[in-house]
Amino acid sequence: MGGIIDKLYAYIYLRGFKIWSSYRTQMVLNVLSWVLPVFTYYFVGTSLGNSLVERIGVSNYTAFFVIGLAFQGYVSSIITTISQRLRNEQLYGTIEYYVLSSGGVVSFLLYSAIWGFVINTVNAAVILSIGFALGVKYQINVLSTLIIIFLLLLSTIGFSMISAGFTMIVKQGNPIAFFFSTFTTLMSGTVFPITVLPLPVKLISLALPLTWALNGLRLSMLSGEGILHLLNVILVLVTFNAILLPLGIGFYKYAFKRARKKGTLSEY
Repeated sequence: MGGIIDKLYAYIYLRGFKIWSSYRTQMVLNVLSWVLPVFTYYFVGTSLGNSLVERIGVSNYTAFFVIGLAFQGYVSSIITTISQRLRNEQLYGTIEYYVLSSGGVVSFLLYSAIWGFVINTVNAAVILSIGFALGVKYQINVLSTLIIIFLLLLSTIGFSMISAGFTMIVKQGNPIAFFFSTFTTLMSGTVFPITVLPLPVKLISLALPLTWALNGLRLSMLSGEGILHLLNVILVLVTFNAILLPLGIGFYKYAFKRARKKGTLSEY
């Protein structure tokens, strides 16, 4: 009997050690994926020289891209996380359990969004800390910064619902998640101002809430600008949310009802 218990303890220990090792490896890779882009753009900026950077309207390039990288992840990663979680549940054949639960699939999406918010808050904190170590001086107006972040997160939920709807319908491939995980770095003024973009691309950039949010966050976190000075940015973000939230909820409900009616909810 003692030998069986010892073997059971050994199995539990080894199993726990493997899980912890896998989790630790994943965390190390996540941190590296947050840190390496910061140093990449830092060395790019320093190699270009201040005179060239100032020609594109940026007085402190390190501060510029640090704010951009810190908060661009809120949009791309959360949208990707939610659509990927929904896709995984389809693959595992467990999405029906969420449908039958009291909270339904909507609660599942909200929990996934909360996890995305948490992990990306850590991401933002790490990047901002590295920026501080590289000499970025923050003058944060807490109230205006929190308002802009809150409005950015609301718009992200709207896009996430649209992304989840596409996943529900097309099963494979998601143009919304792909766009925000790939092209927002280019189009939203994350690592360079949108003023250098061609006019057609610039118009697309102005149609993204992230572009306005990053502009407002740079002013509120680097210059300490208050609500009155950022009122135009806040009003634009409120307008985006008034459109995106109902649109996202409506499209997701349509996709969900369509999948249930066709009996393709768990197909992949």
